[in-house]
Amino acid sequence: MITRKRLATGACALLAALSVALLPTSATADEPVAKESPKVELVLDVSGSMRAKDIDGKSRMAAAKQAFNEVLDAVPEEVQLGIRTLGADYPGQDRKRGCKDTRQLYPVGPLNRTEAKTAVATLAPTGWTPIGPALLGAAQDLEGGDATRRIVLITDGEDTCAPLDPCQVAREIAAKGIHLVIDTLGLVPDAKTRAQLTCIAEATGGTYTSVHRTEDLSRRVRQLVDRAADPVVTPVATDGAARCVDAPQLKPGLYTDRESFGQHRWYRVDLLPGQELRASVSVSADRAVNNDYGVLLRAVTLHGREIVRGSEAGDGRTDVISTGLRYPKPDLDDGPGDAKPAAETVCLQVSNSFSAPASVKTTPGMPIELTVDVVDGPSAASDVASFGLGRGWWLLGGLIVAGFLAGLIWGWLSRWRLAVWRTH
Repeated sequence: MITRKRLATGACALLAALSVALLPTSATADEPVAKESPKVELVLDVSGSMRAKDIDGKSRMAAAKQAFNEVLDAVPEEVQLGIRTLGADYPGQDRKRGCKDTRQLYPVGPLNRTEAKTAVATLAPTGWTPIGPALLGAAQDLEGGDATRRIVLITDGEDTCAPLDPCQVAREIAAKGIHLVIDTLGLVPDAKTRAQLTCIAEATGGTYTSVHRTEDLSRRVRQLVDRAADPVVTPVATDGAARCVDAPQLKPGLYTDRESFGQHRWYRVDLLPGQELRASVSVSADRAVNNDYGVLLRAVTLHGREIVRGSEAGDGRTDVISTGLRYPKPDLDDGPGDAKPAAETVCLQVSNSFSAPASVKTTPGMPIELTVDVVDGPSAASDVASFGLGRGWWLLGGLIVAGFLAGLIWGWLSRWRLAVWRTH
């Protein structure tokens, strides 16, 4: 009897397994579709002006090649990357031909680092600066699909092929609603180049950065490629106040605002016990400013007591300056009942020490980007943010122990010398 039951059970199980195997796998229809790989195209100016030797004692072209090699080594595997040039092939004076001088050097797709580096190595400063046609070509290179798309334009001068205004081209690209962002980097730019590249970037929600060193170029391009691979939260426009009590309440996210020269802007964040506030701010000098400037980010209480601060200074070699801070709020001991702990309101103050020549307009204010994040606070004293000193507690403890031992030894030697002196 038992054997028959076992056989019947086994037969039912076998039939069930076969039924499941033969049924159409409709469950896969409910599975999320794999996200398309992000696409990035680097657009490099190879015009004749790239021969100028004013970046770390070498030509702008040499600096760009070195930065490209470093960037190509660090491109995330999931990014489809391409390279387009402008002004790389036609050395003549025919404006009509020179303004068509743009081509795709490396197609957008899975990256073969060796092939891409070899292609970049062959470039030599040659011709015109057709930025507008290059942007149109790059937009076509990135067409299709729903992937994140980004153009990173690196140039040392303004477009030489007007009336095809590159700023208007950027506006037209943005009007298509294809969510393509253009970031611009100016190599040792003058005022006209700075204005044009800023306009291109702002038209598509991108960023503009001035570059004077190879290291800065490499670091910034890597940041932008990484941003395409892991897109940040869409920035939210906000309006900081002149006092903390009037400041907007911010939640974790990315915020944009504008700040005049030497102005203070206030924002508020609520923090529960056991949480840590992490904030950072970047101020962009989108116009000609005087050398020597700084940015300050402070966290203070509602009563004005400073909790922690972060600051950074610049000397005119970059158009973006950033700083950040971390504030862990200690957890509370378990209290009576199930009372919810009260949140602490932390006031964030953003200040800058920029100044500008009298001929420069001070309005609108300079763009600022504020990042706010609230995470679980550190659970170990060894965490750098736990008690302010972080791992410095080990050094302080070591000094205390060393001082105690030195005092004991010195006291013992003093008593021994006194005893020897008395016996003699």
